[in-house]
Amino acid sequence: MKRLRIRPILSIILLAAVILSLGCKAKNENNYYIFGPPQNREELSNLFSLLSDKNNSAEVKFTIVREIANAFAREKEYGKLIHFLDDHIINYPDDLYNSYYLLMIAYAYMQKNSLPIAALYFDIIVKNYPDLTINNESIHLVCLNQLINLSKNNEQRVWYYQELLSRFSDKIDAGTAWFLLGQTYERIGEWNKAIHAYTNYQPYTGTIIQGYPNADNYARQQVDFYNSPKNWTHENLNILLASVKEALDSGDAWQLEQYKAKVNFFTRSWGQNEIDSGGMEDFVLSDFMRGNRIRYADTFDTSSNSTEAFLRTWDWNQYISTWYLYFRKIYFPSDSEIHGNWEWAGIYYGEKF
Repeated sequence: MKRLRIRPILSIILLAAVILSLGCKAKNENNYYIFGPPQNREELSNLFSLLSDKNNSAEVKFTIVREIANAFAREKEYGKLIHFLDDHIINYPDDLYNSYYLLMIAYAYMQKNSLPIAALYFDIIVKNYPDLTINNESIHLVCLNQLINLSKNNEQRVWYYQELLSRFSDKIDAGTAWFLLGQTYERIGEWNKAIHAYTNYQPYTGTIIQGYPNADNYARQQVDFYNSPKNWTHENLNILLASVKEALDSGDAWQLEQYKAKVNFFTRSWGQNEIDSGGMEDFVLSDFMRGNRIRYADTFDTSSNSTEAFLRTWDWNQYISTWYLYFRKIYFPSDSEIHGNWEWAGIYYGEKF
């Protein structure tokens, strides 16, 4: 069995518990834990009397310890619960059920709104204690799910997601875990690993992920762009714009097609969101240029900025003859030669609202 490798902050906590324990025992033995109305006091006294029996099996001792802790929890005596279980873990470091007792301590700290300390205990359980199944539930799984919500450290969160996916993929929403792992990798700059996570997410397309209504499109776009040749990008927006204008002036639809992004190119109306917008698989520019001279504004639209640019064009052979060509700066930190380049990424139909 693994022994607890106590971290400095936990050492302080446990040392304080030892000192308090010694002080209480020297003064009042178990009287510190006996509280409440006569019925409560009698029940707790009986439980502590049973606990003192040296002939108890591990299972019997576990049942008694849990019942004492539950009695404290019912009365919201979380300080007593924490003190009692900490003291037990210190005195019985080889108890098979210590991971469960630590879990109860972690939940007690959550009830006290001491979330960083609760997270510390959850982390200690996963990394230093063997897993236990109590009431058909894995303690490590419970801890990992809590840590995903509590931890602010993205490197740690990566490890927690990896543990969930490698050990409990059949007991979790794997699609959500893969996508959020990709998001976490992005936050720490591990772009290649993020793409790997988004690739693994793709079989779970359709997963509803809270806070990410566009998860499917986002993951697909990241993977498709990563795997593409990216040979349509331009280092300079003005050079790209000049090339597009030249193709429009000459009516050269084939040349204009070369400047379109080859993946993730979109067409949509201004009121249409990204999820509902269509792809460009069957989109052929020549169908909309035939017989017409496409005109364009001299400058970008005033809504353009350092990362996006909109060029108003008109006289397209379509019932909506005004199109805004959309250009954007590429965010792709994994490749310094592509990151910061520009691409013609899509078309907005109609006049702006």
